[in-house]
Amino acid sequence: MEEKYIKARELANLWDITPRRINQLCADNLLPGAYKDGKFWMIPSNIEKPASLRGKQVKTVKTRAKTTHLLPCPVGITSYKEVSKECYYVDKTLLIKDIIDDHSKVFLFTRPRRFGKTLAMDMVRTYFEISDMDTSVYFSDKNIWSEGEVYKDYQGKYPVIFLSFKDAHQSDWEDMYNSLCFTVKEEFLRHIELLSSNAITEYDKRYFKNIMDDNATTTDYQFALGKLSSMLAAHYSSKVIIIIDEYDTPIQQGHLNGYYDKVIGFMRNLLSAALKDNDNLEFGILTGILRIAKESLFSGLNNLVVNTILDEKYSSYFGFTSDDVSEMAAYYGMKEKMTEIKEWYDGYLFGNNEIYNPWSVISYINNNCKPKAFWSRTSGNEIIGQLIQNADSEIYKNLTLLLQGKEIQSIIDTDIIYPEINGNSDTIYSFLLVSGYLRVTRIISELNDNPICSVTIPNREIRSIFQKEILDQYTSLFTGSILRDFESALRTGNTKNFTDTLQKYLLQSASSFDTAQENFYHGTVFGMLAIMSDSYYISSNIESGDGRLDVQLEPKDKTQTGYIIEFKAGKNLSEKQLDSLADDAIAQIHNNKYFTNMTYHGIKKIGLFGIAFSGKHVASKYETLES
Repeated sequence: MEEKYIKARELANLWDITPRRINQLCADNLLPGAYKDGKFWMIPSNIEKPASLRGKQVKTVKTRAKTTHLLPCPVGITSYKEVSKECYYVDKTLLIKDIIDDHSKVFLFTRPRRFGKTLAMDMVRTYFEISDMDTSVYFSDKNIWSEGEVYKDYQGKYPVIFLSFKDAHQSDWEDMYNSLCFTVKEEFLRHIELLSSNAITEYDKRYFKNIMDDNATTTDYQFALGKLSSMLAAHYSSKVIIIIDEYDTPIQQGHLNGYYDKVIGFMRNLLSAALKDNDNLEFGILTGILRIAKESLFSGLNNLVVNTILDEKYSSYFGFTSDDVSEMAAYYGMKEKMTEIKEWYDGYLFGNNEIYNPWSVISYINNNCKPKAFWSRTSGNEIIGQLIQNADSEIYKNLTLLLQGKEIQSIIDTDIIYPEINGNSDTIYSFLLVSGYLRVTRIISELNDNPICSVTIPNREIRSIFQKEILDQYTSLFTGSILRDFESALRTGNTKNFTDTLQKYLLQSASSFDTAQENFYHGTVFGMLAIMSDSYYISSNIESGDGRLDVQLEPKDKTQTGYIIEFKAGKNLSEKQLDSLADDAIAQIHNNKYFTNMTYHGIKKIGLFGIAFSGKHVASKYETLES
């Protein structure tokens, strides 16, 4: 008798685990008789479930005292079924209860990348979606199940459309368009049962086949989600839930790569057909970083409820709370690491909830508790480089202040759009906040319904990312070893090298327009000083003595030399006049006793730099002051 074979997905349903886990078992030769046919594993239908999978998957961890079996950390896993059954899971299922209680038609949750949005959306899908298998097993031991029968009645009762654009990172519009169409097609294929449904018209079946066979037009794809929802509603005699995860990822890529208007046009029609005036819609959920309302992306969608990081509602469902992390650390026997975890990965404020970065906490535990900037390698960070490159001198200065652990104040607008990000400092800081690079420490007041907030860098991880990415951008602007030469000249008081370094940069990179104002020079030098932020507290325009100095570098080690820098600028100056202006800058430091603060703080040796600029020409003078 010929042996029958089944695919991973079918076996996964039988064994109540994920297809991904089945594929891994095949790759590890743990399922005898399994073989690869193209991209699919073919597995004997009579295969016995391995003993190790007859209970929960466990991980063996050796301690000094004993061997303990622990569930693995869900590193990079976004399948709720897999995480909830095979990994350590931080229970966020009460999100489902709050969505049901809310009765809103369309939700938009904006959170930074890697804060659990995709896993949360897959959890919602798994809970509500009609399935051939009993999916209540994934929730019967979770918090939602203890909330009563009224919530259980929703489980497994709705057809669900689920799309995730988290991997949409194509650099040109043609590839992005193909990617978007492929994502839509895959969701149609997930509902292949509609082709054999008696409730679906032949016209709609032809539409469905055109999508499957790559014969659909651009218009077909733009209105595909609306059509699919009507077919599902007819087949199941039920309204439809639509979930679109990371909806703004294609839009960000369009902004970065020059096809913004094209992707906005496509996404506007796609979302409108799905969520606007759709009689077949039970409710819809979108997730992303930005709201993007001003582009009329959600034109006419008056049923949209937006929840941002500033809102209290739903604030605990994306990211880990302090209790979540404490329980997780205790589970893995790492309670003593809580101080380190907090220093590196805490500090976010969603509503009034203190939030840890979940991706980084999980990665930290999985990395044997060796801290590093795990988040820096995640998607979506590339836009920070563009912000730095287009920033003016004032923004450079404030970014460096943030690196020093200082707070700055800004108007926060969560309703920004990508073309506005480079427009002014407030939109830049707003983007940095909503995308996870900053946190609000306090709300000072409001202006035109937008809060004026004090913001700062949330933790050590983000500080290191700032440091790296700012310096990387400077490295791309400065040829060769300019930054190293600049630091060396400053530390040694070598005015010739100091002058040559600044001169080299101005000649290579600065426009004549840029060099028209003193604040340009101030901002340029202040930004270059970021390379020294590990050893110095760098501040600008602070009061000391009888006036306000330009730049101060106070050493963290009081035995080291501190520095005060004063700038002067003039137009069309001769070399002699430029030298004299640098002398004036030194004299101003002395006359106004700008060294008072550092002397008071116990700094024994202070280097004084007077720097004069005229167009792209530089002169500098240096003195030391010892007490």
